[in-house]
Amino acid sequence: MKNPPQEIISQLNALREQIAYHNERYYVYDAPDLPDAEYDKLFAQLQSLEQQYPQLITPSSPTQRVGGAPLTAFSSVQHRVPMLSLANAFSPQEVEAFDRGICKKLATEQVSYAAEPKLDGLAISLLYQKGELQQAATRGDGVMGEDVTLNVRTIKSIPLALRGTGYPQTLEVRGEVFMPKAGFVALNQQQLARGEKPFANPRNAAAGSLRQLDASVAASRPLAFYCYGVGYVEEGALATSHTEILNQLQRWGVPVSPEVAVVEGVDGCLAYHQDILQRRDQLRYEIDGVVYKVNELALQKALGFVARAPRWAIAHKFPAQEEMTELLAIDVQVGRTGALTPVARLAPVQVGGVVVTNATLHNEEEIQRKDLRVGDKVIVRRAGDVIPEVVAPVMSYRKDELPRYVMKKSCPVCHSEAVKEHGMAVWRCSGGLFCDAQRKESIKHFVARRAMDIEGLGGKLVEQLVDEQLIKDASDLYKLTEDQLVSLERMGEKSAKNTLKGIEKSKSTQFSKFLFALGIPSVGEESAKILADYFKTLPALMAAKLSDYIVKKGVKGVGPKSAQKIADFLNDEKNREVYDLESPATWRQIKISGVSQSTLAAVAERFQKQGLPDKVNPSDLENKNSVMIPGVGELTAKSIIAFFNQPHNREVIDKLLAAGIHWPAIEDKTAEARPLDGQVVVLTGTLSQMSRDEAKRRLQALGAKVTSSVSKKTSFVVAGSDPGSKVEKALSLGVEVKDEQMLMALLP
Repeated sequence: MKNPPQEIISQLNALREQIAYHNERYYVYDAPDLPDAEYDKLFAQLQSLEQQYPQLITPSSPTQRVGGAPLTAFSSVQHRVPMLSLANAFSPQEVEAFDRGICKKLATEQVSYAAEPKLDGLAISLLYQKGELQQAATRGDGVMGEDVTLNVRTIKSIPLALRGTGYPQTLEVRGEVFMPKAGFVALNQQQLARGEKPFANPRNAAAGSLRQLDASVAASRPLAFYCYGVGYVEEGALATSHTEILNQLQRWGVPVSPEVAVVEGVDGCLAYHQDILQRRDQLRYEIDGVVYKVNELALQKALGFVARAPRWAIAHKFPAQEEMTELLAIDVQVGRTGALTPVARLAPVQVGGVVVTNATLHNEEEIQRKDLRVGDKVIVRRAGDVIPEVVAPVMSYRKDELPRYVMKKSCPVCHSEAVKEHGMAVWRCSGGLFCDAQRKESIKHFVARRAMDIEGLGGKLVEQLVDEQLIKDASDLYKLTEDQLVSLERMGEKSAKNTLKGIEKSKSTQFSKFLFALGIPSVGEESAKILADYFKTLPALMAAKLSDYIVKKGVKGVGPKSAQKIADFLNDEKNREVYDLESPATWRQIKISGVSQSTLAAVAERFQKQGLPDKVNPSDLENKNSVMIPGVGELTAKSIIAFFNQPHNREVIDKLLAAGIHWPAIEDKTAEARPLDGQVVVLTGTLSQMSRDEAKRRLQALGAKVTSSVSKKTSFVVAGSDPGSKVEKALSLGVEVKDEQMLMALLP
């Protein structure tokens, strides 16, 4: 194949730049400056040239928006930097408290915030390598997402290639895929015209479109994208503030909300919230609040993170929206644990951009407290992602004497007796797995994406399998045959094969996902991860007693008075300078009035294992001070123990394991070889790029033992500004002293 002339290459590049520009004008700014017919001519010209010179086709060409054959399943993607969620505020007082906390931590009176609308869509990560879009992934659980690259490539507002220069070699862009209001209305009209079910709201429509296995379906949907930040960045630098980074991204062709603004202090935040709230209906997309982020990246870094959310950002949700409708009926649903939950059936009403026909009523006591009666006009409230709620009846509309609601004390599915434990508000079906509803719901939970993630096994198919008595519990899924599936209504041979492939694939899972899939009462996704990391094996968890869930923080034989005396001694800087507290021999020389040598020996052993903190808290030494595993309370622990004590549950677990379900072993991270294993480090002085606590955590993660006193065993000392006498002692002992720059070079 001969090389194309240079003028053809130049013409192709010019056409691609023109089309990319006009796509941005049309799909991002909604302000086209070229008639559709002229745009079509440009696109046809590009297609013609690429057909003549196929070797010049690039993945980032506008003609390559729709990719490949339909997928059979999405592959998983691990985010290099976790995609964290945000804390929520629902009132000005909560925003004020957030701002006070920020100012206090930063020791300042006022902070500049970046403010932007909180889009009601689906969070997405876009990975650009050398300016080319390589991969797109959903947020998922924040650590693992789904690869939706083919579908994202069809969204015309997302650049397939960054324009200009100066962007990092590797740049992860994060933002929200959403469906504009006008596009949502048009899509639902098409759904109805085809006799298909309309989407409930733009968010569901966007999420459903992005998770299509056939990219051509996603391409037909009116999806859009706005960027709200970045994740992983390599080989290149970005600006020093959030809004400057957004400006950079916009210059490189990445769409950013035009409503982004810098505001000063809490007053600026609240004024921005009020302004966007007033203009909410005029925006072309649905939002459920606004987001405030500390604008300067250096301040964000200083503030750090708490749990699964950044300290430097918060979502300020809009007030709940309310509408009036009629309460048509009260039905009772049966959950997977047998809980009987009354549900309001409502005359359809639009609340906050969503058509509401159902709302939870929680329990019988709640219905009686609100005095809700079938036939009432009622107020329905919806706030952001919160499940719609029936607030109260409108008494002025109650003309007739409507009967009070009384919940039947039997299961609506299996008719078993309903029971309620003393002091509890929830009635439960006593039928157990005799009850088809409980069986169906427990199996639906087992196959769900966040549990065993069995592709092709939706709720309707689970119901069919139970109704046809092909499965009685989750383990029966792994015994299904192609003939059994093909015999079901609306199940073809290809669908049956795909379902069996999904079941087979699910056998390779993770311990935490398996635990969550079992449906243990009170064990959610997060607590399942905590349990898996703590117990590491299923036999250890199944054999655990209540005492095994208790983490001992105290030291045997140490009472409150001894704890205070020991803490006072160890927190005295002079004592830390005089005594080598890393040496057991030194502890034998220490004398503390009223504290026995055996008690001091026990304390010494504790700090030999865990290291001496910068400040010792007396309560951490008290023998009586013990706590449960963080994130797992006593009630949850008792629920887990009761679950594994049930012979039926153990039988199902045995059958699941016999079917071949497995997961990689969870290794003890402390046993892994790490760069600083065996090294003893002392931190002194003030660090400018992080707190000493953060430096300590990061050094410990590398295997170092971080102590507070310098001795001959110290490997090196890290000295910040105003380091004090520890540097002098290190130098006198011949111990290496590193500055903060050398520390940063050590840390990953």
